[in-house]
Amino acid sequence: MIPIKNSHEIDAMRKSARLVARSLGLAGSRIRPGLRTVELDEEIADFIYSNDAKPAFKNFNGYPANICVSVNDQIVHGIPGNRVLEEGDIVSVDVGVELEGYFGDSARTFAVGQISNEKQRLLTVTEAALIAGIEQAKEGNRLHDIGHAVQQTAEQAGFSVVRDLVGHGIGRALHEPPEVPNFGNPGSGPRLQKGMVLAIEPMINLGSHEIEVENDRWTIITRDGRPSAHFEHTIVITDRDPEVLTKE
Repeated sequence: MIPIKNSHEIDAMRKSARLVARSLGLAGSRIRPGLRTVELDEEIADFIYSNDAKPAFKNFNGYPANICVSVNDQIVHGIPGNRVLEEGDIVSVDVGVELEGYFGDSARTFAVGQISNEKQRLLTVTEAALIAGIEQAKEGNRLHDIGHAVQQTAEQAGFSVVRDLVGHGIGRALHEPPEVPNFGNPGSGPRLQKGMVLAIEPMINLGSHEIEVENDRWTIITRDGRPSAHFEHTIVITDRDPEVLTKE
């Protein structure tokens, strides 16, 4: 059963989602060569707490940090620490917030200084894949229309879609039904209805789609060591176009 949110719940989620967007905006303004990833974690956490909210990832299933910071070949769930960002890196920042009992979730991949044309194209295509997926999140469409649009955008550009990780529903819990894969057959899956709230999050690799988990049991990396990008928005399905709740 996919939860349907009423107008009160969607209003509450707008608040948490707006704070997520502001947190990512702050992250983007701070990312630079020489920054330790733990510094970014601490600053974003302080910002969230100062707005009477909580970092949603802290202690979620035992996750030890406030946000996820994934660099280069790290796809998602990178644990902030003493790693120093370097010129030419790409860094994916994933932020979740709980505010007044409702969750928001979003991610962006940022350039650290000047990056290669290849990495820039990966970022551009991954964000375009997210937009393509969101455009399919309309009342009456099917769930896998979203993943098909993501897959088509990525693969036509010569990139691969991570298949072992998915987006998700979101609301009073960080992860709710349904799972939202980034690939699939159009016209299949549950029918989308007004009031469904989804976190759509393409994870696109420059090389193979295959993944591995690092020894910390959290950080997921590309098996071939090539870069990956991650963009995510929390959206609500309406009787018109989808509303992006985590837009700045």
